[in-house]
Amino acid sequence: MNQAVRLNRNQVTMTPPVELDTLGPAPLLLPGETLENYRAFRQAIFADIGPQSAVEWQLAIDVAEACWEILRYRLLRHSLLEVYRQTAVETALRRIDLAGIAPDSQDKAAFHISQNALSWRLDPTAATEIEERLFAYGFDQHAVSVEVYIQARETFVLLESLINGAQIRRTLLLREIRSYRLGR
Repeated sequence: MNQAVRLNRNQVTMTPPVELDTLGPAPLLLPGETLENYRAFRQAIFADIGPQSAVEWQLAIDVAEACWEILRYRLLRHSLLEVYRQTAVETALRRIDLAGIAPDSQDKAAFHISQNALSWRLDPTAATEIEERLFAYGFDQHAVSVEVYIQARETFVLLESLINGAQIRRTLLLREIRSYRLGR
């Protein structure tokens, strides 16, 4: 969430009534998230919904929170896949490099494989060389991606369920706003 959310020039700045804004706690932001981005994002949601009453404001605040959670979980899911990609490259390198290595040399070889996987992540030249080597042994990008999903599956499923839960909550809140407006 390093990029600031920008409002369209035509959008009006909307802030919840002071009474409502003070009821909720300050947002708990993760490292890399900023209060400025959170407020701009929330403001964009408020401008879209255009709450007119205390009930609508409370629902709009909840919608903004659900939207922020969805964005957060998507970014975390992306980071998860990046981290596990290094692990997947390491696993593929182990399959190639540990084959035929004497058992007493495997620990030292495993250490060097871990270092190579880290180099793959940090050094574009090393990444190219390692990817070419993996490809020569039948590990294309798809094979590495399959390994990523295998290794990250439990956490990936958790993040997917968090995203889905927040999306359902957001949908229900938006329906509640629409229903509230129709019932007035």
